[in-house]
Amino acid sequence: MEKSAFIEAGRIVNTHGVAGEVKIEVWLDSPQFLRRCGRVFLNGEEKKLLSGKVQKSFLIAKLEGVEDLNAAMRLKGRTVQIAREDARLPRGAYFIQDILGASVVDEQGKEIGKLVDVLERPASNIYVVQGETEHLIPAVPAFILNTDAEKGVITVRLIEGM
Repeated sequence: MEKSAFIEAGRIVNTHGVAGEVKIEVWLDSPQFLRRCGRVFLNGEEKKLLSGKVQKSFLIAKLEGVEDLNAAMRLKGRTVQIAREDARLPRGAYFIQDILGASVVDEQGKEIGKLVDVLERPASNIYVVQGETEHLIPAVPAFILNTDAEKGVITVRLIEGM
């Protein structure tokens, strides 16, 4: 599976104050992860992160070239991306977008279907797998035995009724 050079990291949902700061709804594991990247991309245009304050699941960010409230307002609703090269993932970790479309197989290697969506829930993510039928599989070690994002294969253990 070919990986994109950019990762969708969030969306600018509002302005913050009058000095041009923006409030970013972060789609990554944490706002701190986005802050550590040091730069973001809006419609392919690089913007340096001059400062960032974490506010719950949001990042209040001061972006290079965004000097006032009017400039910040023009960014509202834009998708924020990061460069893959800026993302420092722990060994074995992957981005959800890297496994969408992956083949999902059972313990014997029989294909069940393709991963078409990941539902983010408080207890755990749920993988939506579309094959002959649709399967909803909790993304926990009891059911997800192995994820090979490089090869695009996820090995699962199904139980009756799943």
